[in-house]
Amino acid sequence: MIDPPRLAHLVDLRVELGPPMELGSGRAGRRRIIPILGGTVTGRITGRIANHGADWQTVFDDGLAELDTRYLVETDDGALIEIRNFGYRHGSPEVLARLAAGENVDAAQYYMRTHPRFETGAPRYAWLNRTICIGTGAREAAAVRMHVFEVL
Repeated sequence: MIDPPRLAHLVDLRVELGPPMELGSGRAGRRRIIPILGGTVTGRITGRIANHGADWQTVFDDGLAELDTRYLVETDDGALIEIRNFGYRHGSPEVLARLAAGENVDAAQYYMRTHPRFETGAPRYAWLNRTICIGTGAREAAAVRMHVFEVL
C-alpha cells in the first residue's frame, strides 16, 4: 500500500492588492489583472512580497475565478524567490457578490485553493524548486491571505 500524502505548514502570505484592471470579455471569459503591491511572508520562510507581479484572472459566466498569479518574495536574508500560483475561487452568487463589493467574507463560505510553485537560484532555498505545495486562501477587500502547505 502507498501511504496518502501528508501536509506540513510552509508559509503564510498576506498579499496586498491594487484595484483590478478590467480587460473585458476574452475567448474564455471575463479577463482582469489585479496588481500585487507588496505583502509579507511568515513561517519557515520570512520576508516581504515585492511590488512586482499580478493576478491574471479569468472569470467565467458561472462565477468561477481562475487565478494565475506571479509574485516575488525577498527573504529576510536577501534571497529572491518567485512564486507562481494557479488555482480557483468559487462560491454561491451571493457570496461572490459580497466579495466583489469588498466585504470580508468567512473563507469557509467559498472555495479558494491553489497550487503554488516556487523557483529560486539561492542555494539555501533550492529545496523549494522541487517541492509540491498546495494553498488555501481568503480574499479581503485589498489583500489575499494564503496558507501554503508542503506535500510530504
